Amino acid sequence: MAKGDKSMPKSDLVTREHTIHLAKLLHRQTFKKRAPKAIRAIKAFAEKAMGTKDVRIDTKLNKAVWTTGVRKTPVRIRVRLSRKRNDDEEADNKLYTLVEHVPVASFKELETKVVNDVEA
Repeated sequence: MAKGDKSMPKSDLVTREHTIHLAKLLHRQTFKKRAPKAIRAIKAFAEKAMGTKDVRIDTKLNKAVWTTGVRKTPVRIRVRLSRKRNDDEEADNKLYTLVEHVPVASFKELETKVVNDVEA
């Protein structure tokens, strides 16, 4: 591949857990725009990390960001990014990314890790 080549196929279906530092993404942001900006920042992070244009935010993640209101968003948040196949035949994108919240007690010593999907 040439440098700067934007071809899509990374490994097709994969799930990873990441920690997103929201505080540095929302630095100097107006109070009333912090939570919506956090959601957009999470979407942008997922799009870049997984290489898909279609990013879907889970409702539990949305609740976790908005828990303390529009002004006081979490400093960091742990998310699970899952690249999945789009079942809709007419969709523009063959893959989409689902972003889910992963509650953790502490963010110390956490790194990005690949999660093995075990769906029953």
